[in-house]
Amino acid sequence: MLSLFRFFARWPLRLLHALGALIGWLTYACSPTYRRRFRENVAIAGVPWPQARGAIAEAGCMVAELPWLWMRPADEPLGKRLQWEGAELIEEALAHKRGLLLLTPHLGSFEICAQAIAEKFGAHTPITVLFRPARQQILRELVDGSRGRPGLLTAPATLAGVRQMIRALRRGEMVGLLPDQVPPEGLGVWAPCFGKPAYTMTLAGRLVQQTGAALLLIWGERLPRGEGFVVRVMKAPTIAPEDTPESAASTVNLAMEQMIRNAPGQYLWAYHRYKNPRGLDIAVAPPA
Repeated sequence: MLSLFRFFARWPLRLLHALGALIGWLTYACSPTYRRRFRENVAIAGVPWPQARGAIAEAGCMVAELPWLWMRPADEPLGKRLQWEGAELIEEALAHKRGLLLLTPHLGSFEICAQAIAEKFGAHTPITVLFRPARQQILRELVDGSRGRPGLLTAPATLAGVRQMIRALRRGEMVGLLPDQVPPEGLGVWAPCFGKPAYTMTLAGRLVQQTGAALLLIWGERLPRGEGFVVRVMKAPTIAPEDTPESAASTVNLAMEQMIRNAPGQYLWAYHRYKNPRGLDIAVAPPA
């Protein structure tokens, strides 16, 4: 596995994305379950098919670019392959020294966001990102080794990881997570997502309410023909201290919806967003 990753890591990004587009379409064509979930989620969101169709190839590009992202030398800058839009919002939030929480859905190249932030801001303010450790040992070693970069720390999706993020925010540092992941039972609430109930993590709201951290939205747009990425930073809606977990989760979901609607051709529509959480013994989600 490591040798394969090293082999593809030497490929130009343009060729990796071309290969990824092919992988995306082959997966869509060969997997009825993948294809059905993709189309169902697009229909639930009410996105016109021509706007979402490009996400078939983009999903493959996301996979194919991982060797380049993960195996890239830690001291090799992204350089001209990276553009920023809204970086001043991060600078302004960090100036208040009360911590900054950055949220991104499964949109575009979310892996590039953490690396870009660490490269631009990590020298004085590191970022801690939440991740779920791989089950296979060889993948765990690969992911752990590739994501550990100067200014970039990782926190496992465990209670210890949550405590690590809280401490980082209270030190005035940054934390990043994907709030549209389905959490285990007891760590989320049912909240609308494109009008349909989805089990949604409460962690984002809790981190803001417990630490008083600032909140911003971020996503990494994948440019065509391997030209690189644009990291886009946007203002986020307010999560008030008195908001209930359900209210805060709904606020976060709505923000994710708006980001996805602005770039439906780069969203992972086949992600199983509406599945029941692990261990929750019910047949269907509660009504809206």
